[in-house]
Amino acid sequence: MAELIEKELVFKIVGCALAVLNELGHGLREKTYERALCIELKEQGLDFSPQTSYPVFYRGQQIDDYIPDQIIDEHRGQLLNYLRITKLPVGVILNFRRPKLEWERLVLNSGR
Repeated sequence: MAELIEKELVFKIVGCALAVLNELGHGLREKTYERALCIELKEQGLDFSPQTSYPVFYRGQQIDDYIPDQIIDEHRGQLLNYLRITKLPVGVILNFRRPKLEWERLVLNSGR
């Protein structure tokens, strides 16, 4: 059985999201959760760069700068594009809309 990519990191991120949801409840604006999650990530000692810019290339030429969200709601295709552009190995979809946190980890290479 293959080992999960960034298993501990994903576990910590989901734990931070649960802490935010438990304190704020569900159904608020996305930006509210993003700000609270940034605070929680910092307090848990997780290194992250909010709103990092990544260059987007087409046929070897940079055509744009891409700034992915910290919080993504229910958009697998969008997250896969984020992973392709950022070259990150794993991403987490967090959904704060319901009383119970819904989350999913995605990797470009299935099976991990």
